This record gives sequence, structure tokens and C-alpha cells, in this order.
Amino acid sequence: MDWIQTAMERYGGPLLRYATGLTGNAETARDVVQETFLRLCRAERGKVEGHLAPWLYTVCRNLALDVHRKERHMAPWNEAAAATAEATAVAPSDAAERAEARTRADAWLDTLPKNQQEVIRLKFQDALSYAEISRVTGLSATNVGYLIHTGLKALRQRLAAAESAGQA
Repeated sequence: MDWIQTAMERYGGPLLRYATGLTGNAETARDVVQETFLRLCRAERGKVEGHLAPWLYTVCRNLALDVHRKERHMAPWNEAAAATAEATAVAPSDAAERAEARTRADAWLDTLPKNQQEVIRLKFQDALSYAEISRVTGLSATNVGYLIHTGLKALRQRLAAAESAGQA
């Protein structure tokens, strides 16, 4: 059971952030992550070892999507991020600038199609590889790369437009 404890320590926070983004609700996300780890406890170690991260994210995603289908609503991720963001010891002005930039980035990210949002979050927030994202989402690795590329391109264009308008 030490391997499960290690997995919970390593992936608990990232899975909670991921599930919160999918469900839009921190309480629901906690339930989803708890169920994910309960399923890990019931799984055979040999069947998940070697690909634990994709397995956990896939189970978590499927559970969150089941909840989403049942509830038929999804709140913006930036509320969830604000609730689960880690506090850092920085000057208040720096923290305010970072929070403002994060809010702006979250708002821009929320304008992308849901599939682009999901793969970008999995890549940059959870540091999953294209292959791992492919296993989690059921998309091909090529499609994952295309979605990330087009999503980042759209975000860069929005940033450039905001900078030229003096908003960034």
C-alpha cells in the first residue's frame, strides 16, 4: 500500500486541479479524485505500474465527465484555480501582478474550445507528454499536438492584440 500512498502524495493535487477544471466545482472534484484513488486501491498494481499517471488521469477524466453529464453544467476554470492555487512568499505587488496575469491568461484560455483547453492544461499544468495526453483523452498524439499548437497560436494572437491595445 506504500505505492498507493506515494501516488496520492504525487498526484493528489494535480488531479484535484484537473478534476476541478473539468467539473467546475471543488467539492465535486474532491469526490472525483477520491473515487479515482479508491479505484487505484482496487486495481492490480501490475496493470497500472509503468503508466500510472495516464491511468490516474484517464480514470479521473472519465469520472469527472460522468459527473458533468449528470449535472449538465461546467463553471469556468479560473474560479477553481483561484481556490486551489498555492500561496507563494512574494512581494504583494508581485503577487498582484501575477494574479492579474493569471486571471487574464485563464480568461483567454476559457475562450478556446474545450478540447484545446483540456490538452493545454494537461500539457502545461500537469506536465503530461503528448502520448500520455493521448491515452487520457482518447485523441491521437498527432491530434493532441495539433490542438496544443492551434490553441497556443490563438493565445499568442490574443496576447499580441492586447499588448498593441495597451491591455497586457
